[in-house]
Formats: sequence, C-alpha cells, structure tokens
Amino acid sequence: MSTPSTESTPKAGLTGNRFGDGRGDLVTEHGRTTISDVVVQKIAGIAAREVDGVYNLGTGGSRAVGAVRERIPGSRGPSITQGVTVEVGETQAAVDIVIVCEYGVSIIDLANGVRRNIIKSIEGMTGLEVVEVNIAVDDVRLPEAEEEEGASTGPRVQ
Repeated sequence: MSTPSTESTPKAGLTGNRFGDGRGDLVTEHGRTTISDVVVQKIAGIAAREVDGVYNLGTGGSRAVGAVRERIPGSRGPSITQGVTVEVGETQAAVDIVIVCEYGVSIIDLANGVRRNIIKSIEGMTGLEVVEVNIAVDDVRLPEAEEEEGASTGPRVQ
C-alpha cells in the first residue's frame, strides 16, 4: 500500500501549497503572512468555550486571578487566552489547553469535541496545520457550586 503524496500542484500564483484546499497559502510569490501566537491563542480559547460541557479554562490560580480582574471597574472581563498556550511555526501550530468541565459530562467525549473544534477553527481561520492539541482537565464544576456562589455574592447585612 502506498502512502499518499503530500504535495499537489500549486494553485496559480502560490508556492508551497501542499494541501490543495486553501491551507498552506501563507507564503506566496507576493509575500509571506505570519500569524502571531496570541491570535492562535484567542482562536483556540474561543473554540474551546463553544463546546457544551466546558465550564471554564485555566488552572485554579489563573481562574482566581481572572475572577479578581473581572471585578475591577473598566476591565474587559475574563481573558480569552486564559489556560491556553500555543506554539506557532511557519506552517504549523500546537496547542495546550486547561479546561474545567461540567459534572456529568463524558470527559473523553468532551476532550474529543474540544480538540476537533480547536483544530477546525485554527486551520480554517489561519491556514496553519494543527499538529497536536493537548487537553488537561483541571477541575469539575459541581451543580451545587452555583448555588453556593450565588449565596455568597449577596449583601452581608440588611
């Protein structure tokens, strides 16, 4: 059994397009497109949060800092890149992400869904090939945690 060729005929005016589907068009005869790490971090963070069953991103410490930041007047709210680290090369990217899942969700199914959505989003938006998405589940959000959080945010005195 032969292995499929990774090269295809380049599109008109493009060099180095080995995918034939629009990816890999970051270097053309007219110039090079570079994509910042923070761009890929934001895409991955948003893509992970889109998956049902993901409650939050980041470790306990980063979530605590994020909660403090949210309470500062004029702040932008939670950081989209919290819990996401990336490595971006010329044509490839690798993602490490830390998630908090909802209780009762299959962690295996959730991780697979997060991985698929991150890969689809990054490859579709940037043209970079995602070589790996490593997912660490740091915590599970329990249903009664919301009740406790709501009780502690009310006024202390009347």
